[in-house]
Amino acid sequence: MHTWPLKFRELSDRRVIMADDSGSYFIAHQDFVERYAVGQLSRADTAFLREKGHTFRTEGDLSHTAFMSRWAQRQYVGGGPAYVILIPTLRCDLKCSYCQVSRAPLASKGFDWSDETLEQTLGFLDQLPGDEIQIEFQGGEPFLRIDHLKAVSEFARQRFRSARFVVCTNLQTLNDDIADFIKSDDVFISTSLDGPHHVHTRNRTANPELTQEFHRNLARVIDLVGSERVSALPTIDITDPPAAEELIASYEQFGFKSLYLRPVNYQGFARKIHPAARASESWSTYYRDFIDALIAHTARTGRVMEEFYLTHCLRRVLGPGADNHTDLRNPNIPSGANAVVDFNGLIYPSDEARMLARIKQVDLSIGSVAEGLDQDKLSLLAPGHINNFDPDCIHCPYQPFCGTDPIDDLSRSGRIDLPRGDSWFCQRHLGVFDLAFDLLYSDDPAVQHTLSKWLGLETLPDALKPVAP
Repeated sequence: MHTWPLKFRELSDRRVIMADDSGSYFIAHQDFVERYAVGQLSRADTAFLREKGHTFRTEGDLSHTAFMSRWAQRQYVGGGPAYVILIPTLRCDLKCSYCQVSRAPLASKGFDWSDETLEQTLGFLDQLPGDEIQIEFQGGEPFLRIDHLKAVSEFARQRFRSARFVVCTNLQTLNDDIADFIKSDDVFISTSLDGPHHVHTRNRTANPELTQEFHRNLARVIDLVGSERVSALPTIDITDPPAAEELIASYEQFGFKSLYLRPVNYQGFARKIHPAARASESWSTYYRDFIDALIAHTARTGRVMEEFYLTHCLRRVLGPGADNHTDLRNPNIPSGANAVVDFNGLIYPSDEARMLARIKQVDLSIGSVAEGLDQDKLSLLAPGHINNFDPDCIHCPYQPFCGTDPIDDLSRSGRIDLPRGDSWFCQRHLGVFDLAFDLLYSDDPAVQHTLSKWLGLETLPDALKPVAP
């Protein structure tokens, strides 16, 4: 009998999470780990591993085939729509303290697509494979060039069988032209709501009246298109974060049932104004405390509010296929079908890559809409976007669920070859996955109720929580 290699990590209560390369996992106690380490598994141990698919007799038997099938599903990322971020303008009508793209002032010249760049961008979209696409408009403030948004959306609706548009906007302006655009069923709005009035004012508007205007516009958009087509997220200054209950209340005020906690990204202007964002050592503590408060809030009020990223990570743990969120894919090989077209027509593999170019740290462009993709650069970038062979990741039980972010490593450390455990990406996700497993295996009824609601289940079945003898 052969056993697939198991990776393990001790949780806060000294129980150990163990997993194989296919992502099949279970919780064990220290004595099981010791027996496994010295090759002295009991009959009960062996029977458990065989039942859970961690062993096989010979290559080609059903257990071996099942494992290889599970592993292959984890490695396959594809089959979905193309996902392209477009930057029609870098100009913005706000001066957010944590701006990560180094936006241009509202009156600046030379920071919008030219007519030629627009046409070349449409040509780039036309050459993408497949007949499904999601286009995300970012900036700057993309609604400053509503004409470009209309031109792109009209083209995409004709070119693709299915097209979906997301506008990432500060919602400081909402005129009739914008309102007409977002009424289309295929248009979705993503905005930032940093919490209570004073926090949003401090971080984004620097003006209480502008914050009130944003609140009015947000309420109007929700009335126009419904809450299911509007999403919001807070960006957290970890040196002065909002209280959990205040942040939850600010989202419930607008009827949101989901939020996505994000720390200030160490990019753009934020590098100077928020230098603490480079390490954010206290982020995991704040994040865990917030989730505890969120679960307690649900138990106390009966109103379910999910935290998007933890829910997404739980879905990745529970099975393959949760790959829609591009920040956490493995492999996540750069390609034209998952790219960013900047205001000047240059193409980048990710939004963070264009930010590094904006501050002149490194040029990671992979081509342009005028000249096409640079295949040599794509080949150079590819190895850094897979964690299967990283000398640290191969020993981590979370490797099948996790990813890698060499662009973030470059931003924070100036290199991509630092030991994985020293990277902010790794430290953050160790905390998230530790928390995910702590909650998944919790006996607290409030925790189990909240997680089941987040995952769309009536209850959490015991099959999702295997425990070794």
